[in-house]
Amino acid sequence: MKLLILGVGYSAGFFARAALARGWEVTGTVRTAEKAARVGREGIRTLVFDEGGDPAFERLGPALEAAPALRWIGYLSTIGVYGDHGGAWIDEATAPRPSFRSQRRLQIERDWLALGERSGKATQIFRLSGIYGPGRNPIVKLRSGTATRLVKPGQVFNRIHVDDIAGVLMASIAAPRPGAIYNVTDDEPAPPQDVVVHAAALAGLTPPPETPFDPAKLSPMAASFYGENKRVSNALVKREFGYAFRYPTYREALPVLLAGGD
Repeated sequence: MKLLILGVGYSAGFFARAALARGWEVTGTVRTAEKAARVGREGIRTLVFDEGGDPAFERLGPALEAAPALRWIGYLSTIGVYGDHGGAWIDEATAPRPSFRSQRRLQIERDWLALGERSGKATQIFRLSGIYGPGRNPIVKLRSGTATRLVKPGQVFNRIHVDDIAGVLMASIAAPRPGAIYNVTDDEPAPPQDVVVHAAALAGLTPPPETPFDPAKLSPMAASFYGENKRVSNALVKREFGYAFRYPTYREALPVLLAGGD
């Protein structure tokens, strides 16, 4: 099996390592020679694109359409395309209503799905929630002194462990459904301050003090995150793939991250 990854970032890197462990040949695009060297040491063949280029759709789309042996395309998007739903539960049938920040991402989804329809390549969209895992989690932030405990009553965030992203992608490759859209998120949308407190208790650290929500004191990016509140269902990936999440909630994941050095 051969896998091409357009943009070897945090999530895609874990997916690449899962593929390598299965004996697949993995090629990935990166933006710098330094990253190419680092990624290459893990056994990934690399293609370097300059900072000004978009290697994914505009530059490689026609070649992917024409690739005779290509049987699966997956685009990693974001649950941000759904916009704000006042804390209500939503699923893949919910109509997107993205903020300005996510409008471009929704258009890219549509571009990839259109490519799949034109070419007959099985193209799927994966809408990811907040990603965490080794080196990127509340325990790391607590140890570095960058964790916060901002409290906005009723606010929840959705999250997904990076290992489960790789797991869902592997399940899709085994059973592709052209044109499908999947939410990739764990079982429990939760208030962010609760996750920080739980992580601190596990690690024997003091949680930061509670800070009342004040949008005037937040960066535009942070304010936009807190401006959207929704609970995203993962029922479709469970039903369609029979997928069992390795980390159904942060409670299962954080002890493993702590034991592994965060």
